Amino acid sequence: MAHPLNGANIKTLSQIVGRSGLPQNPLQGAMIGASAIARWPFSQIERLWLQGKLPAIDDMPPPVFILGHWRSGTTHLYNIMTKSGAWGYVPPVATGLPWDLFGIARVFNPLLEKALPKHRYIDKIPVTPDSPQEDEIALANMSPLSFYHGIYFPKEFSDYLGRGLFFDGCTQKEVEAWEEQFVYLMRKLYVHQDKKQLLIKNPVYTGRLATLKRLFPKAKFVHIHRNPYDVFRSMQNFYKKLFKQLALQGYDHVDIDEVILTVYPRMMRQLEEDAKLVDPDHYFEIGYDALDSRPIETLETIYSKLSLSGFDEAKPHFENYLSSVESFEKNKFKYSAVSARKVETRWDYFLKKWDYQKPQ
Repeated sequence: MAHPLNGANIKTLSQIVGRSGLPQNPLQGAMIGASAIARWPFSQIERLWLQGKLPAIDDMPPPVFILGHWRSGTTHLYNIMTKSGAWGYVPPVATGLPWDLFGIARVFNPLLEKALPKHRYIDKIPVTPDSPQEDEIALANMSPLSFYHGIYFPKEFSDYLGRGLFFDGCTQKEVEAWEEQFVYLMRKLYVHQDKKQLLIKNPVYTGRLATLKRLFPKAKFVHIHRNPYDVFRSMQNFYKKLFKQLALQGYDHVDIDEVILTVYPRMMRQLEEDAKLVDPDHYFEIGYDALDSRPIETLETIYSKLSLSGFDEAKPHFENYLSSVESFEKNKFKYSAVSARKVETRWDYFLKKWDYQKPQ
């Protein structure tokens, strides 16, 4: 599993390569292709075996989705909430081998656990076999519609970004195919996680709330936002590290600042519009600063506003986890006048909306 795409299926790989070309490193491309071919019979057997065993959407408790632009605190909130033990979530093995979750993933799981990085590529948050993950890498292994394919194949970065985040230029058939794979993954995760109510975190869904509500009408949502100045600087680091670690083609042509400045307001505006469609008791918004400074109080408010049960039982687990990460050292960035002006010029609406000031 030297690269996340080692968990992709043949059809997805062929669609991606047909759109963006082969990896620059022939050996790396051959390993990814060989993995897909070698796993194909096992993946097919698993899919056939699961037919009739996975629940219908209506038979699952409605998921709770954590929304928020990348680097806004979604991972911190996700990590805390899953420590209650009451939620089903996306484990690392599901991101790497979504097609083989009940088959060869179980056989090779001990090896996969040893191969996990000590921490995430973009920050120092530890990665363990039970660390909750976002499902976007899993979906990138199941569908050509993922912004991660832009990270993997930067030659067509802009195209993958628009299609993977906003379905730009996608046909109805392509969108329906993505929805089919997404729902299939949710059903598999529900069974894999002992039929616990799913808690899902994926920044991509911040601009896709209306789609989630249509697929899961009773789902609930919590949106976390953070100071846009911090988001901008952290996103620069996000892209640089992901490209360095995961890109299979050259990426010097990508204007990272412009990508960040363009995606953030479009995603947030879409969230504003979509949130109007959701009942107030199914959608709640918090700031990262509140979670950081008053975590238990903020979590209790989330549980109360969304009518989630089990806070009293979960509270000791939340406190234990928060104590364990008290010494965690966050990424620190300098703020240049140029970066500040970019944020103030392009994201002024959101600075005013949430009353954020330039960090000292």
